[in-house]
Amino acid sequence: MSTLPASDQAQILAQALPYIRKFHGKTMVIKYGGNAMTDPALQKAFAEDVVLLKLVGINPVVVHGGGPQIEGLLQRLGKKGEFIQGMRVTDPETMEVVEWVLAGEVQQDIVGLINQAGGKAVGLTGRDGGMIRARKLKMVDSTDPSKEHDVGQVGDIVAVDPSVVKALQDDAFIPVISPIGFGEHNESYNINADVVAAKLATVLQAEKLMMLTNIRGVLDKEGNLLTELTAQRIDELFADGTISGGMLPKIAGALDAAKSGVNSVHIVDGRVAHVLLLEILTDQAFGTMIRSH
Repeated sequence: MSTLPASDQAQILAQALPYIRKFHGKTMVIKYGGNAMTDPALQKAFAEDVVLLKLVGINPVVVHGGGPQIEGLLQRLGKKGEFIQGMRVTDPETMEVVEWVLAGEVQQDIVGLINQAGGKAVGLTGRDGGMIRARKLKMVDSTDPSKEHDVGQVGDIVAVDPSVVKALQDDAFIPVISPIGFGEHNESYNINADVVAAKLATVLQAEKLMMLTNIRGVLDKEGNLLTELTAQRIDELFADGTISGGMLPKIAGALDAAKSGVNSVHIVDGRVAHVLLLEILTDQAFGTMIRSH
């Protein structure tokens, strides 16, 4: 239980009221990953946040990854993960493992946590309701643009049909989505979870896209937190190499979403307990906010 005096607790709740009013009925897409997914105390805090948001009339939609869990199972099966330009090469056998882990173990863990916290979570993949149509990702070589790499069943999103998500939302359920799409011949594709979250936020015209990461947000070259970024500033940070590696698809997806009508995109520190409530229901900034202009 909280050690705060009752008057302070009342004050905190009162301060959340304008935010609850402002965001009531709005959709928030949350990309769940990193430490928040593996640390039991943070898992519990995350599930409580999602349930509380739903109870005050905000519609959370959770999209999750599962890289470390996929890696763990591949190792146990004696299969060595191969990467090209940071992308996991996904042959049919690896794709099976990806589906087991994402649509099975990881997704059901998250669904269970949210249900335990008093919510009603439902697990979906991009196959459900024909949600995520995909095609094979064309990976162009970073040094020789005429060369293409075959990374197997890694997908590029063709179209997102959010009707199954909307139907669940209208019915008090919390959708939990694995980033797996399907192709025109019913084949499965593994898709970057950041990309799925950004695309889904765009299609749902979400109020916010929240991306939980293992860092404080986007940092400048000196390691200082950049609390707000515009499209122009992001281009500069790409150009001078400040944003690189795994942050590239994250920020590129975030920027696309911001340009396509998502009100604000937040890259937040998933290592902070209850970071969702802090970011959505207080005026404290936890991480980097990205705007299109």
